[in-house]
Amino acid sequence: MYLAMNRFRILRGQEDAFVEVWRSRESYLDQVPGFVRFHLLKGPESEDHTLFSSFSEWESEELFIAWTHSEAFRAAHANAGKDTRDFYLGPPQLELFESVI
Repeated sequence: MYLAMNRFRILRGQEDAFVEVWRSRESYLDQVPGFVRFHLLKGPESEDHTLFSSFSEWESEELFIAWTHSEAFRAAHANAGKDTRDFYLGPPQLELFESVI
């Protein structure tokens, strides 16, 4: 199992709009070999932002990497950041994990 997570610091007051972008976007993940599941997670709130994390589970690191080089990846990210730049308190932080047990 391989996990890819992006942490997003979303400015207070922009949380609902951020979630709606994710809810309404076409990810194409259901067409990708090795994809297992996806979740958008809402974390703690601070004075200036709310923490969110996108969580995707993959059968292997190799299949995750293959996805990042695929047409499905390009299509899903074609409009990433468009009309949403005002949501973020800094860039997302990618974190990758390999299951060891």
